[in-house]
Amino acid sequence: MGHTTALTSSTVAEPLGPESLVWRLGFPRAGLLLAGRALVLQTAHPVIGAGVRDFSNFAEDPWGRLERTLKSLELQLFGGDAARAEAARLRQLHRTINGTGFDGTPYRALDPAAYAWVHLSNFDSTLAFHRWFGPSLSAGEQAQLYDEWRRVGRVLGIRDADLPPDLGSCRAWVGQTVDDTLVDNETVQSLLESFHLSGVEAPWSRLPAPVWHALRPFGGAFLHDVTVGTLPSRLRARLGLRWCRLDRARLQAAALMVRAVTAPLPDWVAHYPAGVRARDASRHHASTPAA
Repeated sequence: MGHTTALTSSTVAEPLGPESLVWRLGFPRAGLLLAGRALVLQTAHPVIGAGVRDFSNFAEDPWGRLERTLKSLELQLFGGDAARAEAARLRQLHRTINGTGFDGTPYRALDPAAYAWVHLSNFDSTLAFHRWFGPSLSAGEQAQLYDEWRRVGRVLGIRDADLPPDLGSCRAWVGQTVDDTLVDNETVQSLLESFHLSGVEAPWSRLPAPVWHALRPFGGAFLHDVTVGTLPSRLRARLGLRWCRLDRARLQAAALMVRAVTAPLPDWVAHYPAGVRARDASRHHASTPAA
C-alpha cells in the first residue's frame, strides 16, 4: 500500500520560536493522557500498523518507546534549529521501514499520506487534550495552533499537498481518514490490550513493586477510559470498543479532576522541562519591546 514520493525539504519552513502559541502553551505533562489515543489513531492506519508490527518494540519496552517519542516531539516543537536535525533523523530512520502490509501489498513508512497522518493525528489528539483536560482554546487559538502545526509539518518534510491548508480542512481530512482509511488490525488490538497494563513493569524504577501492583489496575482502567472515550465514535465501533453513557460520565468526572488538580500547579511541576523553557522564552518575548 502506498507509493513513496519525495517529501518536501525541511529548509522551506522555520522552526517554531517564542512568538508561537505552541511555546506559550508549553508541554503539559497531563498531555500524556492522550498519548494512547494518538497511538490508536496511528496504528489503525494500515501502513503505520504494519510498520509497528514489523519494526517496533513497544510491547517489550512501552515506557522506553514513549520516552523516545516524547523526546522527538520536544525537538520538533521546541528544539529551534535542532528541529531540522530531528526531521532529518526521522526521515532517515523511516527509509528503512518497509515490508508487506496486512492485505499482502507492499508498504513503505515514507508513504506521504501515512507519514503526514502521524503528524496530523498528533495534532487532533492535542485538540482533544485541550477539549477534555484543558486549558481550553478559543476558535482563533485552535486555528493558530493548526497553522503552527502545519509549519512544523513542513519542517519535518511533509508535502504541502498532505497538509490541509487550514483548521477546517484539517478536521475534514481527519474525518475522511477515520472513515475511509483506518482499519482494525492486529497491531491496534495488541496496543489496546497493552493499555490494561497487565504484566507491564512500573514506569519508574524507584516506584516500589507493591505500590505499582496496587496502582496498576486503576491506572489501566483510567488509561482505557481516557483513550477509548476520546476516540472518534466511528473508530470505536470499528475496533469493537464498547462505550456507554456511564463510561462517558466517568470520563467527564476524571476530566474535571485533572483540570482542578493541574490548573494551579507551577510550570516546573505541570510541564516537561522543554515546555517550561518554552513558556519562559515566550513570556520574555512578549515583554520585550519591539525594536
